[in-house]
Amino acid sequence: MPWSNQNGGGGWQGGGGGNRGPWGQGPSGGGKQPPDLDELIRRGQDKFREILPGGTGGTRGPILILSLVVLVALVASSVFRVDTDQQGIVLRFGKFVRIEQPGLHFKFPYPIEYVATPTVTRVNRTDIGTAEAGRPSTEEGLMLTGDENIVDISFSVFWRIKDATDYLFKVEEPDRAVKAMAESAMREVVGQSNIQVLLTTGRGEVQAKVRDLMQQALDAYGAGIVITEVKLQKVDPPAAVIDAFRDVQAARADQERLQYEANTYANTVVPKARGAASQITQSADAYRQQIVAEAEGEAKRFLLIYNEYKKAKDVTRRRIYIETMEDVLGGINKVIVDPSRSNGVMPYLPLSGLKPIPPAALSGSSDASGSSSTGSGTEGRP
Repeated sequence: MPWSNQNGGGGWQGGGGGNRGPWGQGPSGGGKQPPDLDELIRRGQDKFREILPGGTGGTRGPILILSLVVLVALVASSVFRVDTDQQGIVLRFGKFVRIEQPGLHFKFPYPIEYVATPTVTRVNRTDIGTAEAGRPSTEEGLMLTGDENIVDISFSVFWRIKDATDYLFKVEEPDRAVKAMAESAMREVVGQSNIQVLLTTGRGEVQAKVRDLMQQALDAYGAGIVITEVKLQKVDPPAAVIDAFRDVQAARADQERLQYEANTYANTVVPKARGAASQITQSADAYRQQIVAEAEGEAKRFLLIYNEYKKAKDVTRRRIYIETMEDVLGGINKVIVDPSRSNGVMPYLPLSGLKPIPPAALSGSSDASGSSSTGSGTEGRP
């Protein structure tokens, strides 16, 4: 037994010199000895110093600390957070396994599982043809139009992530892919357009076409990106010819202004001329209708008279004669000659030549004749 001494004595029995109890005290007496508490505390402190770094108690201390560090690292790598504008894409040994929504989540520690957190709600911006800091615009903005002119274009593309898994795994370097597709789509649209359209009224149509072409290409590649807007920043001729181009534009503006003035004058004069022509036409038509109606009336009147004439020729002839003479002699001074008279002249009283007597004169003459008669009567009385 380990607790037996070497002299064959059993247990903690006393014996010769040098026998000690199991706790390392001095020679045991005739019975069991209790352990020394101070000695136990001292030995525990020695063991603890061996565990601490820099202790002299062997390699167990560093191993324990390293184990604690590894444990903390494993726990920390098993917990991850997804922000409100992100999605958590969990990969297990490089293979996609699930999508985590915003919040705190757990996973297997790295390298078993890895989490990518792309921002899916932020609108990203890609500029093409814009001037960099301290440098002029790059050649990527110089494009050939459909009428063989060169324009210097700068524009911006606004996009966001539509599908996080496609964005991460389907296309390598999606930012560069967006820029390359934007430049390609813009060159295609500009190559089908005239420079005048690009400089004036065609910007909105160009932006819509470029957005549609980019979206079709990105969907075909499965990039997981949606284009929200394409905005033209600048559409100008190249700097080397911009002065001459402005002169041409000014001359073209003058031409258009003169054309507008001529059209305005034509729109003023032509309607007036058309109105006058219409008025003359309507007057002539009315005169024609009047003359035709009068002629038709005279013809009908003649036919009616002719029919009556055939029935009684003498009466009708005399009536026509009288009516004709009435019309001829009605407005002139006349002298009537009667062959039966001795002198051949019929007395004629021109009633139309007599002037009407005023009512006042008639009343005065009546008073005068009354008074006269009254006076006469008075004088004639006896």
